[in-house]
Amino acid sequence: MISRSSRFAVLFAGLFLAFSMVTADYAEARRGGSFGSRGTRTFQSVPPTRTAPQPAAPVERSMTPNTVTNNAARQTQTSQRPGLFNGLGGSMMRGLLLGGLIGLLLGQGFGGLAGMLGLLLQGLLIGGAIMLAIRFFRSQSARNQAPAMAGVPRSMGNFGRSAATQPDANNVSSFPIPGIGSGSGGSGFGRAAPAADEITMTPADLDTFQQRLTEVQEAFGREDHAGLRRLATPEMVSYLSEELADNAKKGIRNDVSDISLLEADIAESWREDDRDYATAALRYESHDVMRDRASGEIVAAQADRPTETTELWTFTRQNGGDWKLAAIQQP
Repeated sequence: MISRSSRFAVLFAGLFLAFSMVTADYAEARRGGSFGSRGTRTFQSVPPTRTAPQPAAPVERSMTPNTVTNNAARQTQTSQRPGLFNGLGGSMMRGLLLGGLIGLLLGQGFGGLAGMLGLLLQGLLIGGAIMLAIRFFRSQSARNQAPAMAGVPRSMGNFGRSAATQPDANNVSSFPIPGIGSGSGGSGFGRAAPAADEITMTPADLDTFQQRLTEVQEAFGREDHAGLRRLATPEMVSYLSEELADNAKKGIRNDVSDISLLEADIAESWREDDRDYATAALRYESHDVMRDRASGEIVAAQADRPTETTELWTFTRQNGGDWKLAAIQQP
């Protein structure tokens, strides 16, 4: 029998564990993982940068079809499809050939037939099987020798404030980017053999990315759906609105304030038809708390002091229009 004190201890431990899980859920309610679209590079890895040297998490939620995975699955199914010597047909063929050989060795002919006609029929069957086998193995070897696809070239750039950020001496040109973070930094863009779809970011573009970081965070904290539609793509608005609705069901809201960009790099920037894309690694600090929707009291906080966060934000614009947030990835 379990004593009353033991039952009380078990109950207390269970309640403590449940409370801890709820608190952790509040603290991570705004963290939606990696989601959004990066055009044809949605499911490609993002080049490492000084700000985000670790590989980024793959996109978990996206409206862009994953053609790479689908093609690989179709190729796997095709390779596993029964051929001439597989499945029921292969078993029957092997059985007939084996029976013919045994009959030939015993002098009984193929299927019990004797004489020259049986030997001739057996020889034709065996010769045809050998020719089919040779053609089969030749086709398989030709497929295995197909050349692999080359990788996609990618460009690198830097902007932001960092004591270790210095212009690259190997770059042909570089320019300072003032007003990023709390000081001015340097940005170098190499021009050695750029890819046809690569584009170069301007100081105005980089200032816009910094502004979007603050605007999106503040609009999310205010639950300003109209502001989010102005700052992000319809796909991103749907994901962010989903998180806001989930917070509302829990009776909480995410309050993010005092956002300050510390360091940033351009991982890659490219053009697809009439649309431009740019992925930036952003390291920023902010006050991140969860508040009760009714009382406004703090339910959970990341820390008593500002916390640092590093994320990869992809922006897009069409026909030279305004940049909008298209994806967020966690490194």
